[in-house]
This record gives sequence, structure tokens and C-alpha cells, in this order.
Amino acid sequence: MSVNKTMRTAASGKGEPSGGAKVSDTETSGLKKIVAASMAGTVVEWYEFFLYATAASLVFGTVFFPNAGTQLDGIIAAFLTYAVGFIARPIGGIVFGQIGDKLGRKHTLQVTIILVGVATFLMGCLPGFNTIGYWAPALLVILRFVQGFAVGGEWGGAVLLVAEHSPNKSRGFWSSWPQSAVPVGNLLATLVLLTMSTILSTEEFLSWGWRVAFWLSAIIVLVGYYIRTHVNEAPIFLEARAQVDAQKAVNYGVGEVIRKYPKGILQAMGLRFAENILYYTIVSFSIVYLVTVHKYNTSQLLLALLIAHAVHFLVIPQVGRLSDRIGRKPTYLIGACLGATWAFFAFPMFDTLNPTMIVLAITIGLVFHSFMYAGQPAIMSEMFPTRMRYSGVSLGYQVTSILAGSLAPIIATGLLKEFSSWVPVAFYLVIACVITAIAAFSLRETKGISLRDVDAADARKHGLISSDTRS
Repeated sequence: MSVNKTMRTAASGKGEPSGGAKVSDTETSGLKKIVAASMAGTVVEWYEFFLYATAASLVFGTVFFPNAGTQLDGIIAAFLTYAVGFIARPIGGIVFGQIGDKLGRKHTLQVTIILVGVATFLMGCLPGFNTIGYWAPALLVILRFVQGFAVGGEWGGAVLLVAEHSPNKSRGFWSSWPQSAVPVGNLLATLVLLTMSTILSTEEFLSWGWRVAFWLSAIIVLVGYYIRTHVNEAPIFLEARAQVDAQKAVNYGVGEVIRKYPKGILQAMGLRFAENILYYTIVSFSIVYLVTVHKYNTSQLLLALLIAHAVHFLVIPQVGRLSDRIGRKPTYLIGACLGATWAFFAFPMFDTLNPTMIVLAITIGLVFHSFMYAGQPAIMSEMFPTRMRYSGVSLGYQVTSILAGSLAPIIATGLLKEFSSWVPVAFYLVIACVITAIAAFSLRETKGISLRDVDAADARKHGLISSDTRS
């Protein structure tokens, strides 16, 4: 099913926008444009972010850390630079969250796409360790920081641009589309690397072939930036901004959300924890395991990832729709429970070295992941009022990345090195999923809620004048 056809199918239902009016054909068409703009930029930014993840597994240990010791030591060193991007993400989330809550989602998204594009292109130009010595990994770390800083501001703006335009009854479906753009970006990165590794020798691929994928980002950035110039802010955001401007007692941004909604931030972090660890265990550590333990063919492994990313893209919107039907909490708990089981059957499937089994293991893992991932934009947008929503979702989403996604490949690789077994990695995932399940249990169900009602509840709780009252 094509993207447009899938969107049309969902849009045919009777939903209500966040303002409470019926959805007209014109509004549905406009919403599709918002979704397309959000997805276009997200594909670009995550193409570049995940390109680094794959390159860290396959290339960077050799090119930038040739004197690290064993092969696993070089990969761990490369993953440490990878973690720098995750450390930068909450900083970007804080900075762009503050800007986005004040000036708007659109402008921040235009800045972030340019920043990440420039950083990624320059990565492809970096000489290796054998050419400029320690300057090579040092410059790589700096560019990785810039890349992570930009991506940190990207996610909140992209999903909120859609969530704040979406009908109440189908917010889970519509806002899951920016999430589905992530596997598209990863798919493109994998496709480029697969092509390079297939047509080039190992020496050519390590010398210059991997750089082509980074240089191609310039083309994709220009397309994404152009599309993002043709979107408008959601009416509910414009009203909230006018309220902040009119009432000096109404604050916005990072400091306000930490003071007023600390529980929401902690819940968002808990929801993110297992999802983030599971994802990077599947797409990063699986590569390490198969390449270092079994010397598995790189091209075949990239092909397996390619297939899995395509399935992931198709599944995410359907799970988003499911969260609109059965609720946010049940859908998320299904994902946490399934995620806890994945490693126990996936690694034995890897050990068979059967290409079909490897594809199935990775694909099943990403399907399990989608049950936690698809509903995140809707859940998190329904946790915070509009005046501080960008900051709230960015903090909850990005801060967790330091403790979860950035460390997951490092911890898993370290466990593999220490115990020469995948079993400790499996229990690491179980612990993460238990934490996320507890966070999901603590939520109140919010499917179908109006974002205006969230704003009104915030106004009553903190003694403010709501925008509805003023009008």
C-alpha cells in the first residue's frame, strides 16, 4: 500500500481536529502536506544519523581508530564517538525546544536540517588517522556533536508539527508518519552503503566508497529544506503563542516544563528507555555480533537490514492506528513485553548463519519495536500543554538517549567481549523493558483527547487564563 493510499484510507474516517470541528477534505489535504513536509526532513536527518551508526560498525574502527587493539576495541572506540551525538541531542532539544516554543516549529526545523546536512557532508571529507593522526578522530567527534545537536531539535518539531494539526481520534495514526520516516532514512543509508560495498572491493570501500554516502546527503538536504519552507504552524500553537505574549504570567519553554511537569518528563523518559535500547541493539549491535563472531558477509547483512527497514516503515503507521483504537497504554505494553523476548530467539537465529533466519530475526525485532515507537508522538504531545510542549517532548525523548541508545551498542559490545556470549545482552534488554513497562503502567489513557483540553487543564491547574476563555 502506498503512503498516499494509506493516508486516504485513514482520512476517510470521521475524526475531529484538535479544535473540535469536523475534518473537511481541504483540511485533510493540508494535513497530508504537513505530514509530507515533516517526513521529508526527518528522512534526511535520520539518513545522516543512522549512516553514522552503520559506518561506525563497519568502517570507522578501521579508518579512525586503527591502533585501538582488537577489532572489537576499534568498534567500541567508534561507538564512543557515536555516543557523542547522543550526548549532544538533549542539548539540542533544550535549545531548539526553547526556540520552538517561542518562535515556532517550522523555523527550528529549517535550521536543524541545514546543520545536520553540513556536518554529515564534512564527515565524508575527513582524512583518516593514517593521514592526519589524532586530528581525524578529534574532528569526527566535533562534527558528530554538531550532528547530534541538530537531530536533538529535529524530532520534537517534526512530530509536533503533525500532532498539533491532527484530528483527536486519529492523532496516533497521523503523528506516527514522522516515526515511519526514520526507517526510510535508515533504509536509504543502508541502500547506499550496500551498493558501495557490493560494487567496490573491501580496500576501495574502506578508502573512499563509504564517503559517497555522506556526500549524497547534500542533495537530500536541499530537497528536505525546500519542502519545509511550504508548511504553516498549527492554529493551536499560534493561539498559545499569542497567549504567552498577552499574559506576562504565562511562561513557556524548558524551565517552565521542568518546574510544572517533572512527572511527565520522567514518564516520557521511561517510555523511551527500552524502545531506544532495543532499536540500537537490533540495528547496530546485530552488525557487530554477526561480523565479529561469525565473520558474516557485509553485503548480505546490509541487505537483511534493508528488508527489515522496509517492513518497519510499513508497520509503524498501522501500529499508530492501533493506538487510536485500543489505546496508547495497551499498545505500548505489548511492545515492552515482546521486546523483552526478542534476544532470546534472535541470537540463536543469527547463529544459524541462514540468510532467511537473519532477515526474520531483525525484521521481527523492528516489528516489536514499532509497538513502542509508533505511538510516542501522540502520547508525549498529550502529556504537555502547547506553551511548553516542544520542550517537554524534547527533554523526555532526547535526554533518555544518553542513558539508552548511546550506551546500548557500547554496553552490548562490552558484554560480548567480556562473556563471549549473547545471553547477558538478552537480560540487559529484559531489564530495560521492565523499566519501560512500569512507565507505561503509570500513564493515564489519553487516546482521543483534545489538545485544547490539555491546555485548558493546564490553565486551571496553574491559575492562568486559557486561550478559549480569552476568546
